[in-house]
Amino acid sequence: GAPPHTLACPTVTAYVRAGCPHCAAAKAWLAEAQQRLPGLRVEYRDIGEPQARAAFEALSRSRHVQRPGVPTFAICDESLVGFGDGTGALIEGLVTGRIATAREAMAAEVPVFGELSPAFTVLLGLVDGFNPCAMWVLLFLLSLLVHVRSRARIALVAGTFVVVSGLVYFAFMAAWLEVYFFIGFSRTLQITLGTLALLIGAVHVKDFFALHRGFSLSIPESVKPTLYERMRGIVRAESLFAALGGVAVIAVLVNLVELLCTAGLPALYTQVLSYYPRSDPGYYGYLALYNLAYVFDDALMVTIAVVTLGQHRLQERGGRWLKLLSGAVILVLGALLLFAPELLVF
Repeated sequence: GAPPHTLACPTVTAYVRAGCPHCAAAKAWLAEAQQRLPGLRVEYRDIGEPQARAAFEALSRSRHVQRPGVPTFAICDESLVGFGDGTGALIEGLVTGRIATAREAMAAEVPVFGELSPAFTVLLGLVDGFNPCAMWVLLFLLSLLVHVRSRARIALVAGTFVVVSGLVYFAFMAAWLEVYFFIGFSRTLQITLGTLALLIGAVHVKDFFALHRGFSLSIPESVKPTLYERMRGIVRAESLFAALGGVAVIAVLVNLVELLCTAGLPALYTQVLSYYPRSDPGYYGYLALYNLAYVFDDALMVTIAVVTLGQHRLQERGGRWLKLLSGAVILVLGALLLFAPELLVF
């Protein structure tokens, strides 16, 4: 290995936290690096401790870290956030002086789709999309629109519902992500989300066996007549702009309810996404991918209705199965968040 005096930056301060899988990987790499690089000193600071947390926040502010996260490495005048495939080489380059600055290199290390599996993102978005709340409203709207017998009008009105639904959901998930960044990592928050997910998942599974009995996260029966009347008004509207405005309002209202139907999935997904330090385009790229998957099933229903001019209704039996599917996924993710959060890192 290199003699101690050849190290340009012999001290690495690593800000970590308990239970962080990327921190564990970083510790293993640093231990191996100390064997290869005599004189390398590593200081670990757990941000669960108040003094370390204050130092971490001060470092993030002074070095203009856009998205603070752990692990964070302070090496001379540079700081690196996160630990991925290329981070070890960057740390070693800074320590030995073979890399003058890591900022440009780190920018290249944070692609729009990085360590988090896009397949996991798409799968969760698809499951979230197959929720009976918004799907029930869309299919009822389509069953009314087919009587118009105009494929263009069906596509515009129903398509507006789908697009606005996706945009509203994206906005809510982006807000959730910002909340996680503001709060920072907290095992207490993780336990709270996991417990909430188990409760939400249990309610959905209960609805499969006992719909309309006890507490439920569905559109209340008392609200449905009002929604029926509003959608009939949209279909009867002579002005296309009035119809589009009306369906956009319904899409916003329905997706507010949808958040209660499947709050567990977007909340859990954004929590997992916040584990991965990356650029803002990276975070929003993942949210966009999730929401494209989320509206895929709705877009498919609209396409079928436009092509066939058929009538479609979501029957109670189908709604029960959709609730069972989403409930099972939420239960699994909630259990992982509580008992094995490291398995949520892909």
